[in-house]
Amino acid sequence: MTAAPSRGVTGPRGRSLGKPAQTPHRAEVRRLLREYHAGHDSGVRDRLVELNADLVRYVARRFANRGEPLEDLEQVGFVGLIQAIQRFDPGLDNEFSTFAMPTIMGEIRRYFRDKSWAVRVPRRLQENYIKVVMARDQLTTELGRVPSIADIATRVGLDPDDVLAALEVAPAQRSVSLEHPITEGDDRSSVGDTIGSVDDNLARVEARELLKRLMAHLTPRERHVLALRFVEELSQAEVAKRLNISQMHVSRLQRAAVEQLRHELEHE
Repeated sequence: MTAAPSRGVTGPRGRSLGKPAQTPHRAEVRRLLREYHAGHDSGVRDRLVELNADLVRYVARRFANRGEPLEDLEQVGFVGLIQAIQRFDPGLDNEFSTFAMPTIMGEIRRYFRDKSWAVRVPRRLQENYIKVVMARDQLTTELGRVPSIADIATRVGLDPDDVLAALEVAPAQRSVSLEHPITEGDDRSSVGDTIGSVDDNLARVEARELLKRLMAHLTPRERHVLALRFVEELSQAEVAKRLNISQMHVSRLQRAAVEQLRHELEHE
């Protein structure tokens, strides 16, 4: 069985990636694939992985020197190999290596694509983003103008809302370190210096929560009087008129409420 072309593969700048390693015996692989397809035995699968390990290493080397350790690429490639073993139909007259290689390469390509995003977004959106950007660039050249969302949607076969959603994930591809400088000189500052500030409302929030707990100890009439006096800012006479009680009664209710609040505050 031939896992890859017999001639060497030329990498960037003309450097040879070498020939694919010797492939396992075709008949043995065929027999094991039929056996695995019949019983899905993990031991048989592991033997198939072992026999096709050189194919994975060969494919992984084609993606070397792209910033990721070769060992990591090989591990991803083995995931693709296992997927190929699980999907392969031994009843068809196909070479397993021919079937497996695109699956292994696809898994490694997905790995690079996922690693290139600064913020993790669903794979479907990543795929749509790539299609939309390519279509946008093509249509710009063809139409001589910036294409509309409808133009792009028609080209890629997506709904306009899906095109917009894909374009909105573009910022997730890039990230900037909080240490990245935004000014130079003696007063040099970084991105992190511009993020966050003292919120004057924090103390107000704490005071509001404290007041809510204290107000729970008052009667409904006392809470109503305080709301009219200090929220609506009515005079005692206006409160008395609103509640149809005497101004002296309002004064007593207010004084009792304030005393109760002071007492509870001392015990907080």
